[in-house]
Amino acid sequence: MAYYPDIQTLADVPRLHARLRGDKVALIEGDRKITYAELDHAATACAAALEAEGVKAGGRVGVLDKNAADYFALLFGTAKIGAVLVPVNWRLAAPEITFILNDAEAEVLFVGPDFVEALRYFGTELKTVRKIVVMGPAAGDWPGFADFLAPFDTAADPRRETGPKGTVLQMYTSGTTGHPKGVMLTHYNFLGNVPLREESAEAWATWSAEDVGQVAMPLFHIGGTGSAFLGIYAGATMVITRDFDPGLVLRQIEEYRIAKVFYVPAVLLFLLQHPAAATTDFSSLQYILYGASPIPLDLLRKALAVFKCGFVQLYGMTENCGLCTYLPAEDHDPAGNERMRSAGKPQVGVEVKVIDADGNALPPRQVGEICARSRATMAGYWKRDDATAKTIDADGWLHTGDAGYLDEDGYVYIYDRVKDMIVSGGENIYPAEIESALFGHPDVADVAVIGVPDDKWGEAVKAVVVPKPDSRPDADEIIAFARTRIAGYKVPRSVDFVEYLPRNASGKLLKRELREPYWVGRERRVN
Repeated sequence: MAYYPDIQTLADVPRLHARLRGDKVALIEGDRKITYAELDHAATACAAALEAEGVKAGGRVGVLDKNAADYFALLFGTAKIGAVLVPVNWRLAAPEITFILNDAEAEVLFVGPDFVEALRYFGTELKTVRKIVVMGPAAGDWPGFADFLAPFDTAADPRRETGPKGTVLQMYTSGTTGHPKGVMLTHYNFLGNVPLREESAEAWATWSAEDVGQVAMPLFHIGGTGSAFLGIYAGATMVITRDFDPGLVLRQIEEYRIAKVFYVPAVLLFLLQHPAAATTDFSSLQYILYGASPIPLDLLRKALAVFKCGFVQLYGMTENCGLCTYLPAEDHDPAGNERMRSAGKPQVGVEVKVIDADGNALPPRQVGEICARSRATMAGYWKRDDATAKTIDADGWLHTGDAGYLDEDGYVYIYDRVKDMIVSGGENIYPAEIESALFGHPDVADVAVIGVPDDKWGEAVKAVVVPKPDSRPDADEIIAFARTRIAGYKVPRSVDFVEYLPRNASGKLLKRELREPYWVGRERRVN
């Protein structure tokens, strides 16, 4: 991995590459090709335009859009004035989007053309947004992105960064109590481990200016922005996939000679199922990095046979910039081995331990909560000091909420999720949000939401419902009801009806007992 000591904040990234390789293509989106000089110029114009709108250091700028090259002009532009970019998951329902933008106190909102009409309906609920800009052509009284930047085409770089420890990105995680929390990521979180990566010289993590990468995962996820940043930091060319389409993704790999990509296992399955996978030239691929869940052995066998490249599993959270452990390519054995059931070993610069309920470190093979410590640990949750204190202890250890154990060689094995989180198709889903939505149904007396095994998505959301007396609830109707209240990917895929839910003497729901029948015969309670 190239290391540039002059890069102290994210704002320095386009500045340096504009100087070193200004004519080199930085980003490709469809027919557009943007050089590093053009990226730096757009970031400067964006910074000046935001300042003209009154955005100051620490101000929040929202973006609601699918993957786009202009996202990076926003990211580096907000960095140049010390502001903070808040990417919003466009798959969320309107009330969820509204909550995030209001919670972040976003002052300016950039919205993709796909969401303009929807925003017309719920945009009146936004309390702090005073300017809306369309990431495309103007829409009514909302200016387009090019028009917004045009008056500042000759602006000078403002250079008002807040320093390496300043927050640059605020990403929202699903809430364990029904409300998402804003994870504050600093420049140092992104940059602190770069020199350590260079020293380790791990081939999968080593980017160069000659590489071409693909950005197919959503940029509102740390997996999308984080993996894209590594390539841009190195001066590589990154190909942006706006909408995930297996055929398009495969064509891009062949056309642009993609070397490194980051996917979730469900995406690998979709690619392998596409007819073009049999004829696509994958000879440029060096590594496929994947995360959010382990890869099933049968899927790995097929993927190795088709892609013929190295596979590396990554485990992390938004709260640590996605940086925690990795399972090296050499541990991916098509015949199967114990380590393939693990999430790998700590990445360079990362410490990992497993603790009991009293905070004591546990010896190998004993299950407890997985904790991690590194330069990538977030600054905290936005205006949630109590939640921050519960997640990051006084010694800087991040409590992941995942239960697991370490083996004798330091490999991490995830056994269960302390906080009952469901991971479906790479999305983190918290049952509390769904349970809250379903409790509003007139036929639901009690409800619990759990994750059950799913061959396609890893896990699927299941609602277990206790009907109200004398009611005759219908599963399809309950699912339709949920769809009006929460994002589509959170909606239960199935509903079971029971007479009662298992609870202990104090009334606490025993979700592990509820999940157990669906996981019989499996070694662990995550898929």
